[in-house]
Amino acid sequence: MSRTRCLAATLGLVLVWPVAAAATTQTPEPAAAPAPRVPADAATRAAYDRADALSRSLFWGNEHAINPMDPVAGVKMAQALRELGQHDRAAEAAQGVLTTQPRNVEAMLEVGRAHIARGQAFYGIEALEQARALAPRDWRPLSLLGVAYQQVQRSADAQAAWQAALALSPDQPEVLTNIAIAHMSSGHLAEAETLLRRAAARPGASLQVRQNLALALGLQGKTGEAETILRRDVPPEVVEQNLAWLSRRTQEMNGQIPAVPEPPASPTARSWNSLNP
Repeated sequence: MSRTRCLAATLGLVLVWPVAAAATTQTPEPAAAPAPRVPADAATRAAYDRADALSRSLFWGNEHAINPMDPVAGVKMAQALRELGQHDRAAEAAQGVLTTQPRNVEAMLEVGRAHIARGQAFYGIEALEQARALAPRDWRPLSLLGVAYQQVQRSADAQAAWQAALALSPDQPEVLTNIAIAHMSSGHLAEAETLLRRAAARPGASLQVRQNLALALGLQGKTGEAETILRRDVPPEVVEQNLAWLSRRTQEMNGQIPAVPEPPASPTARSWNSLNP
C-alpha cells in the first residue's frame, strides 16, 4: 500500500479520484416551460354568455389578456363592465377594439352605450354615427343615436333617428321604449303608455320594457295595474320600494307634498331612471 493510502486509512479519509468525480457529477435538467395559455373554446364562451355580469367581466378580461387582438373578447368585456356600472372602463375597452379594428360596428355600439350610461352621450355620438354609416340596415345604431341625441337635448334629431329605426324594424320594443321614455320626461304620460303597451306586447319585449310600462301607469294613478306588472317580474321587497317611490312621486306631481331631490336609484331597485340604450 502506498504511503498516501496508508495515511488516508489512518485518518479515516476516503480519497475520491478526479476521474470518479467527473463521472458522478450530474447536470440539472432545465425546468419545463409553462404551457402557453390559449383562448377558451366556443362552447365555453357560449356558456359564459349566460353568466352574470361579474363572471363575464372576469372571463372576457382573461380572454382579452390572452389575445388583446381578439375583438369579440374586447367587446364582450366592455359590455360586462358597463353592466357592472364601470362605464369609464367599458368605454376604454370598446375604444381599444377600434384601435385595431376601426370598422368594428359592435365596438362602436358599445362605445356609444358606455358613454350614454355614464351620462356623457356627446362623446359616443361620433362612434354611433359611424356605425350607422357602416350598417345602414341595422336599427340598433339609430336607436342608440336617438338616446344620445335626446341626452344632449337634440330632440328633433332623436325623433328622426327613432323613426328611421322603426322603419327598419317596425314595433321594435327597444325603440318604442326609448321614444316612450322621452315622452315621459316631457310629461306626456298617456302617449308613453300607448307606446309601452305596444312594446310590451311584442315577443321580444324585455323586463325593462314592462318595468317602464309600470312606471307610466303608476305616474298616472293606475297603481293597481302597475303593481300587477311589477309583482310578475321582481322580488316583493323591490316591488315595495318601487310602489313607495311611485306614491311619493305622484304626490309631488300633484302638489300634495314638496318635491325632494332623491339620490341615484339602485339599478336593482328601479329600472326606469334612464333612457333604455
